[in-house]
Amino acid sequence: MKESHFLNQVVRSLLAGQLKAAADPHRPRWHLAAPVGLLNDPNGFIEHDGRYHLFYQWNPLGCEHRNKGWGHVSSTDLLHWQHEPVALLPTEAYESHGCYSGSAVSDEQGRLTLIYTGNVKYPDGSRTAYQCLARADGEGGFAKLGSVLDLPQGYSGHVRDPKVWHDGQQWLMVLGARTLDDKGEVLLYRGDALDAWTLVGPIAGSGRCGLGEFGYMWECPDLFALGECHVLISCPQGIAPMGEDYRNLYQCGWLAGSFDGTHFAHGAFHELDRGFEFYAPQTTRDSQGRRLLFGWLGLPEENEMSQPTIPYGWIHQMSCPRELFWQDEWLCQRPVAELEALKGEQTRFEGTLGEFPGLAIDSAWLDLDLCGEGSLWFGAVAELVWQPGRINLRRQNWQSGEWETRSSPWAGGRITVLCDRSSLECFIDEGRQSLSARYFPGEKPQLSSGNGDDGCKICLDHWPLSACLVQ
Repeated sequence: MKESHFLNQVVRSLLAGQLKAAADPHRPRWHLAAPVGLLNDPNGFIEHDGRYHLFYQWNPLGCEHRNKGWGHVSSTDLLHWQHEPVALLPTEAYESHGCYSGSAVSDEQGRLTLIYTGNVKYPDGSRTAYQCLARADGEGGFAKLGSVLDLPQGYSGHVRDPKVWHDGQQWLMVLGARTLDDKGEVLLYRGDALDAWTLVGPIAGSGRCGLGEFGYMWECPDLFALGECHVLISCPQGIAPMGEDYRNLYQCGWLAGSFDGTHFAHGAFHELDRGFEFYAPQTTRDSQGRRLLFGWLGLPEENEMSQPTIPYGWIHQMSCPRELFWQDEWLCQRPVAELEALKGEQTRFEGTLGEFPGLAIDSAWLDLDLCGEGSLWFGAVAELVWQPGRINLRRQNWQSGEWETRSSPWAGGRITVLCDRSSLECFIDEGRQSLSARYFPGEKPQLSSGNGDDGCKICLDHWPLSACLVQ
């Protein structure tokens, strides 16, 4: 499709759909969401020339997983974002079925450069993938430079999601991959330039470093140093549930270890978020030295196409921006400090669960100190349940109406919950665990008391959060 024709379709979609999307009572007040259409993976998250840039997988023409390009927003404070010109549209032969996920770097001349996967599907059902470059053109857009890397031998057409960085001596890239015998791996490449890459080999994956069989595809890898060691975040597909672990269709987790530029020696796999919707996160290191992360509050191929936002012409949103940090050799997450600026007047409640009067949670920040056993309701469709050693997040499935649960260990520490109309993000034990979910409570949801034992007491701090919409 010619770019001019595609752009005309995008403009028509935006003009026809923005007011309808904005009228949805489930539309977030401060989380990032696409103006219309489908949003999924965060891409190209970077701080460049004093601004944070976040790109995202975007179908501007509908709510299906088609027509994927890259939307683009930027900010100076991670709160107040502005729309930038569309970064990528799938108009070239090497990206005919989508400009898939990737990353952004500042190149050797300091120019903002995108590295992404061009996806191509064939009539017989097969596919291939190209790793491609695009460079800022000085006018708000990006000039495509074409493919710089074809499929490696021994791998299927599922090789994608390049994450690129410079280690001070050379460029490095990790890629998610699926072998011809259906084993998920993370591939490492090195290069002296962004258009010249050499395969080092797989550094993690199914059957490696003591993991055993561990999925047929590893998506969205992200390898980075944090403190004294390295972390690999990735999204393995094809892992069967094990008790309370791996309850989603596809998983997202982290490995910690040592990376010497060629090999990555790591420990056990841990879920990054134990909730219902959290996938394809991407990190960056900012000028303050923080390792920041955005995730997609969605999950492909489950019940996403039954979400009640679709009649309003949009679907999915990002997580809140999060900061990663270590606590007792465990990778933790917390909302970035900038979000504190959205807080309004504080309300505090201390007492028994039965005395709790209820509070508005359309858009709110909650700090909870809990004891005993009890629960709190978020509207009538989600419930946070606590008992010694365990936090459960229950919700009513919006497709089947059945109740479903995700669980997390709990050491008894503080729980922070961020609410934004149709999303909940729960940070447990000061961020040691997290439970994220979409839910659809309708207009003006209330936090109310559930069941509790005689020893159940709560201390709750509540702040309404002001709207902070993309301009």
